[in-house]
Amino acid sequence: MHRVLALVRPPQSTFELGCAAEVFGIPRGGLTTRYTFAVCTEEPGPVATLAGYTLHVTDGLAALDHADTVIVPGWLPVGEPPSPAVVRALREAHSRGVRVVSICSGAFALAHAGLLDGRRATTHWARTAELAARYPAVRVDPDVLYVDHGDVATSAGAGAGIDLCLHLLRTDHGARYASQVARHMVMPPHREGGQQQYAAPPHPTQIDGTLAPLLAWATGRLGEPLSLDDLAAQAGLSARTLARRFADQLGTSPGQWLLARRIDAARELLESSDLPLDGVARHVGLSSATNLRRRFHSALGTTPGAYRRAFRAGGTASGTGRSTGRSG
Repeated sequence: MHRVLALVRPPQSTFELGCAAEVFGIPRGGLTTRYTFAVCTEEPGPVATLAGYTLHVTDGLAALDHADTVIVPGWLPVGEPPSPAVVRALREAHSRGVRVVSICSGAFALAHAGLLDGRRATTHWARTAELAARYPAVRVDPDVLYVDHGDVATSAGAGAGIDLCLHLLRTDHGARYASQVARHMVMPPHREGGQQQYAAPPHPTQIDGTLAPLLAWATGRLGEPLSLDDLAAQAGLSARTLARRFADQLGTSPGQWLLARRIDAARELLESSDLPLDGVARHVGLSSATNLRRRFHSALGTTPGAYRRAFRAGGTASGTGRSTGRSG
């Protein structure tokens, strides 16, 4: 069992904490429970929340000694740095090989502890400039949902915390398990870390229709050759307008979105079937084993064969440690 521990402080954001608790702390019928989830704080006892009620937290910082992943689900106010005891606990946990994760403003705590020095990181779009100003050794990326270095990961605001937590599930236990958890949560397919944060679309009037029917149509035809013109014709739009809709609504291009879905489908087939690589490639529209290997390695930093060995049905792995998000 992988032990996930959330480190909270007053005033705690209940949503950010809830992101981690929902993904890692809820048993789900029909799914193997692979995580335990607990909460700790520097001074055990009542912890005020931003929602107007109080949490009663019984575990102190000593609980970090038994964690495999530590999540800091927000750190407010960001101008108040963590105490020397919290900094020491985070550093010691990281030095022992514990994965340290932040959601939203939690990146400020990780930055103060020096865990983000020389690394790419992100936080809520409204605080990226402040994070960069306070911690110039951190390479702050304001345009991604999350960044994962394997041992340290950061997410943008609120809902991006769910995206990062589901990404960590995929890293730990494969795409199939993470997709099952997402379906139980009634969540849409995962968002890639490199997608832009939805701060303020530059032309909101352009978002006058949903892409959902087109995405469902394309997802059901991954084995077919699909061009931008094919997608545009199905949507009843010009190719230029469709590309703009994708950028506004999904923060990516049609081609990048389609390739990501094909890689997702290949991951699930590698985990759950004995199809040869040529068969997997044809099934997901990547034409050949050679193309599958090239695209797979570019996206995930590993080969289809190595991925299959690591994530056979029912198996687990610790992931590749590859950063996710736009390269610096």
